[in-house]
Amino acid sequence: MGKGTGTPMATRQRESSITSCCSTSSCDADDEGVRGTCEDASLCKRFAVSIGYWHDPYIQHFVRLSKERKAPEINRGYFARVHGVSQLIKAFLRKTECHCQIVNLGAGMDTTFWRLKDEDLLPSKYFEVDFPMIVTRKLHSIKLPTLLIAECVLVYMTPEQSANLLKWAANSFERAMFINYEQVNMGDRFGQIMIENLRRRQCDLAGVETCKSLESQKERLLSNGWETASAVDMMELYNRLPRAEVSRIESLEFLDEMELLEQLMRHYCLCWATKGGNELGLKEITY
Repeated sequence: MGKGTGTPMATRQRESSITSCCSTSSCDADDEGVRGTCEDASLCKRFAVSIGYWHDPYIQHFVRLSKERKAPEINRGYFARVHGVSQLIKAFLRKTECHCQIVNLGAGMDTTFWRLKDEDLLPSKYFEVDFPMIVTRKLHSIKLPTLLIAECVLVYMTPEQSANLLKWAANSFERAMFINYEQVNMGDRFGQIMIENLRRRQCDLAGVETCKSLESQKERLLSNGWETASAVDMMELYNRLPRAEVSRIESLEFLDEMELLEQLMRHYCLCWATKGGNELGLKEITY
């Protein structure tokens, strides 16, 4: 049989399945049913935990306790499921000495990540995948403070794209801090030379418009849902370093053009924004 003989049939099958799955009404109905299974399973697990089948101090933060009592066979079934899956996960983690990653598909309100963390068994990376609606709900339930870091990232996005990212972060986490390091003061001649040099290397700064000044950097954060915003250029930050540390690094090698260093550092900045976390003093964080 020739190599390409089966391709048209496979293609037709894929196309027909895509067509049948993507009518809006049937897709939504199917998805709603699947999302409902997440709710059902979560309620069952929450009830079983509440009467002592297994220990899970985290599920209470994601799932309400149902007034409806679940049948003993359901509780035991979930106990066996949770125990069996957990044992296999731990066996894999021990075999790999946690130098691995976990991708939890259809994670729902699963709390495996935090339970593994309690046992010092977190893998190198842990990903959860589910419907956007479920993931968003879970993010809103998470009370752990979250730090997001972007170093020379936003400047490569259009202003609209970076605004969407910042809004998503501000809306998704109740107590959070965002750190952004990138260019600033890009409207002057030095800034234009930087842009031209990068363009010659096929590197376009799509978001340079937002890098006009420290004020424009702060305004972007504040206008996209963050409660506080601060920014300093890197020369100002350098001047705030402990003198002993500055003396140490400056003695490592001779710098002929101090003016060039200052010019360069005036065109980069460190910005940070916070949201919530008053009890933690997040708003008081400064450099």
